[in-house]
Amino acid sequence: MWTRTIAVVSLVMLLAGSGRTAATAPTTVPATDQAVAHALNRLAFGARPGDVERVRSIGLQRWIDEQLAPARGADAALASRLDRLETLKLDSQTIQQEYSGPAMVERRQRKLENQARSEPDAATMTASPNRQRGPVNETQPKDRKVLSDLEEAKLLRVVYSERQLEEMLVDFWFNHFNVFAGKGATRNYLAEYEREAIRPFVLGSFRDLLGATAKSPAMLFYLDNWMNVAEDSPGGAGPRRPTGINENYARELMELHTLGVDGGYSQADIVNVARAFTGWTIQPRQGSGFQFAAARHDRGEKTVLGHTIKAGGGADDGERVLDILAAHPSTARYIALKLATRFVSDTPPQALVQRAAARFTATRGDLREVVRTIVTSPEFFAPEAYRAKVKTPLEFVASALRSTGAEVRNALPLARELREMGMPLYFCQPPTGYDDTAATWVSAGALVSRMNFAVALGKNEMRGVSLPRAKDDLALEIGSPEFQRR
Repeated sequence: MWTRTIAVVSLVMLLAGSGRTAATAPTTVPATDQAVAHALNRLAFGARPGDVERVRSIGLQRWIDEQLAPARGADAALASRLDRLETLKLDSQTIQQEYSGPAMVERRQRKLENQARSEPDAATMTASPNRQRGPVNETQPKDRKVLSDLEEAKLLRVVYSERQLEEMLVDFWFNHFNVFAGKGATRNYLAEYEREAIRPFVLGSFRDLLGATAKSPAMLFYLDNWMNVAEDSPGGAGPRRPTGINENYARELMELHTLGVDGGYSQADIVNVARAFTGWTIQPRQGSGFQFAAARHDRGEKTVLGHTIKAGGGADDGERVLDILAAHPSTARYIALKLATRFVSDTPPQALVQRAAARFTATRGDLREVVRTIVTSPEFFAPEAYRAKVKTPLEFVASALRSTGAEVRNALPLARELREMGMPLYFCQPPTGYDDTAATWVSAGALVSRMNFAVALGKNEMRGVSLPRAKDDLALEIGSPEFQRR
């Protein structure tokens, strides 16, 4: 068994490292079974039993159109699975007050008690003769539930949602506008961030998406713009808020969110963009939403990419910057390149990138139309594009569950599997987010982790998951070089 497993892993490593480039092929959406399977692998998290036949019966073009304009309320079965995840619909203030806040107070109390035990004195021994050792209440499990609910929801959506392309794009744009759950109060805002700043805009206007992320408390905290204040500002309350410009968000806004690293901006542009966003803030300890603190805003004149923002402005200075960046040709090219890389190949054809960028510009950043340009293109359906992408761990796990018709009763063991594979959900620390190119995910250790998952699933031994069938060679099917690709 393990001899065969090692052979499979070796083949995966060899094949995953081979470079392919998509060439020009058909001029219309083809109707072949191969094209249908390709679309289900690339625009969805893999095919479920019967999906190929269903898509063939309605026509691939119609299925793509439906995925690009998903009907609201069409996911009743998924909604029933999400109902038990109580924190998903909560606002950040409630999470702060009822979940993370009490847990933080309890952790501080335990720290003080531990210090008192390590250095006892007569006063503390008299005051607390029966101090507890360990947890004093249930605040820690309740706090952890906020993240576990998010992890479960993510996995349930990618496995069961009928709006598969939308889920693909939610994952794509969350990585594009990444925030890290491990940084302080960011975790309080994650559910709200994905629900209100990402999900509503993935098939809408890029400018609206950009604005929603810019004002999101998750982004304001993660990239420190909540501490970005004018040099002559009175600053704010508490030692953590310095008086002065913080360039973190301004830099990532241009390098990662819009123009790209070669987008033509300068250090002076970074400084002026940071000045434009002074006063965009939150109150993390209260779980507050976006606030504009006028007293902390730099009201001087600013020049960004050759555009002058007149002195005397307020919150609209930041809005003006977002307008400039969203309309810039470098942004069109950068977004087109990232989407083409996601859907076509790790090195997408320049002709396709140029057409997608032109569509971005012509539609003022209509993301639905940009995606449509890419996923109905000859390059997308070129034979060279088939199986040209290596699945990320999330895609690998989701496609394995979908292809086997698995029933997921508890998704948390699956989230642990993703951590073993190097992709802990919501815990990508750098602002770049998780990469989706082969070089990131092809290594001996990563592929062995995938095989271990395949073996457990194939034997119907994965906790929280049950298969309608199990057979001896299922692990090898899931771990095969072909299955590793999409």
